[in-house]
Amino acid sequence: MDMASNPRTVEEIFKDYSARRAGLVRALTYDVDDFYGLCDPEKENLCLYGHPNESWDVALPAEEVPPELPEPALGINFARDGMNRKDWLSLVAVHSDSWLLSVAFYFGARLNRNERKRLFSMINDLPTVFEVVTERKPVKDKPSIDSGSKSRGSTKRSNDGQVKSNPKLADESFEEDEDEHSETLCGSCGGNYNADEFWIGCDICEKWFHGKCVKITPAKAESIKQYKCPSCSMKRGRQ
Repeated sequence: MDMASNPRTVEEIFKDYSARRAGLVRALTYDVDDFYGLCDPEKENLCLYGHPNESWDVALPAEEVPPELPEPALGINFARDGMNRKDWLSLVAVHSDSWLLSVAFYFGARLNRNERKRLFSMINDLPTVFEVVTERKPVKDKPSIDSGSKSRGSTKRSNDGQVKSNPKLADESFEEDEDEHSETLCGSCGGNYNADEFWIGCDICEKWFHGKCVKITPAKAESIKQYKCPSCSMKRGRQ
């Protein structure tokens, strides 16, 4: 494994995360044919690694126990020919996201609570490998009408109960969109609006909430004609 440096600060760990993520995204998109070819089901248990120099490789797991770093999913090559190619790549992407988080928090084990929260917030501002691989970030010329059913983070509910999405979430406009909604706070946890998370607005008090904070999924939101937050639901006297 490449451990030329041992990132310790939030910024260093995030830089390491971003570089490894870039390598994994490259493997599963631009270099996907090369990656696919390396994952021969006849070979031994293989892992997909992303490195701090934005490169990637498919290799056997480290022999030492415990390893220097948390290990990626083992044996990703075995299911290659038994699944639809797109589904297999999506599955590898999900495992890659899990590995990236485990590595980041392995380095961040000594951070304090606020530093860990800041690190996760920075990580959460980036689309996941899964979102990139499955193209769940809408492109500019393709309005994201069905984004709610795809768990797109840009889905928000308007006051008339309709689910609306922000079609301006192409990668190049991502930061601009963040700034536009940066003052929106979750009515439950007080966290900032993040364009890559699902949010829902209460039609009564008009406050916004992380879907996860009020246990509402994008799919569930599609079937709700008028959403009442937990607080408003308890105030039965209000319409």
